[in-house]
Amino acid sequence: MRLQIVQEALKKKNIKYEYTEIDGCGSLDFLFRGLKFHVWEYEDRDWGAETNIYEAGRSQDIEGNYEEVIAKEILSWPDMMPGS
Repeated sequence: MRLQIVQEALKKKNIKYEYTEIDGCGSLDFLFRGLKFHVWEYEDRDWGAETNIYEAGRSQDIEGNYEEVIAKEILSWPDMMPGS
């Protein structure tokens, strides 16, 4: 199981998500306030993730401590109500 730090952030914010793993890379897809978001992990010389968490319509690559960076951003979002 990959992207565990990001998955924990999503759980803490009560955001439902779908997890997939292909070729050892994790992938998360989820909705937040009616917008579709993704975190797609990759290995291309270094590990990183493509995500659109900063702008729903634009993806960017994050490398280095990408899980911590992505989780921190998700945790800064407003809380979802249970069942949302």
